[in-house]
Amino acid sequence: MKDYIEISVKTTHLGSELVADILSELSDGGVSVSDVQDVIDLENSGKNWDYAEESVYAKDSTVVVKCYIKISEKARKLADISRALKTLKENSPFDLGELNISETEIDGDFWREKWKENFKPIHIGNIVVVPEWIDYKQKAQEKTVIIGSNMAFGTGEHETTSMCVEFLQTFVNENDTVIDVGTGSGILGIAASKLGAKKVIMTDIDECAITASEQNIELNNVKNAEVYLKNLLDDNTVKGDIIVANIIAEVLIGFAAGLKNNLKAGGKVILSGILTDRLDKVVAAYKAQGFNLLDTKIKGEWAAIALEGEK
Repeated sequence: MKDYIEISVKTTHLGSELVADILSELSDGGVSVSDVQDVIDLENSGKNWDYAEESVYAKDSTVVVKCYIKISEKARKLADISRALKTLKENSPFDLGELNISETEIDGDFWREKWKENFKPIHIGNIVVVPEWIDYKQKAQEKTVIIGSNMAFGTGEHETTSMCVEFLQTFVNENDTVIDVGTGSGILGIAASKLGAKKVIMTDIDECAITASEQNIELNNVKNAEVYLKNLLDDNTVKGDIIVANIIAEVLIGFAAGLKNNLKAGGKVILSGILTDRLDKVVAAYKAQGFNLLDTKIKGEWAAIALEGEK
């Protein structure tokens, strides 16, 4: 019996994470991304795969992002996905490709099991992001962040997320209040809690993200996190020692003037989701508001920065 529709969207390397974000929020589980650039980046990193067919490198640069929806919800979900992709393309500062949608009917839960087979624990310093269906034996000094199968933006795989986690390991202290802006699946806020933060505040304007982050908080037995469906900048009574935001550069620039109202004196700000060609603009926007640049990380086309507010 055919129970599900496999939805495929063609995009570009730069657009893949944004498209995956939309599909994960509007579908019935995880997404998959087929991108030859990931293979090339792995090869160039020196962490080579044991074997890769030469034909892999000859493929075109089109990236295919897939998700799955129930046949019974096909009309509504496809309409929602189409509208979201149209809005994304109209507002994107870079090329997203064709964003063509294709569909294939598939059997039962085959898609879910195949997706699970390909998702492995992700090591980011001492933090290990572990899918809930894997029995992972935590090693000494490691801290695990468990994630469920119904995820919004952020699994730890993408450079933007991993750089944030790396910065959190550098800056989080045990008495800190950490604010995770645009929390998505909650990985950054949960990681901050596991790293010893006293309190974690997680905000997002997307109800799907709030649901996913609440589920992951429960999976991780985190007791010191508060989750809010709102724009942080609308409430300057919420203040943190550290603010982390993994959002596109244009939004981060718009946050520059207001974000300091939610930061304690001398607090740290961690910003990611920045394409390298927009890095200077983001840094300039925050320096104009009195922030001091502490460090920069770059992975592939993406950058993350850590800044310190006025004391």
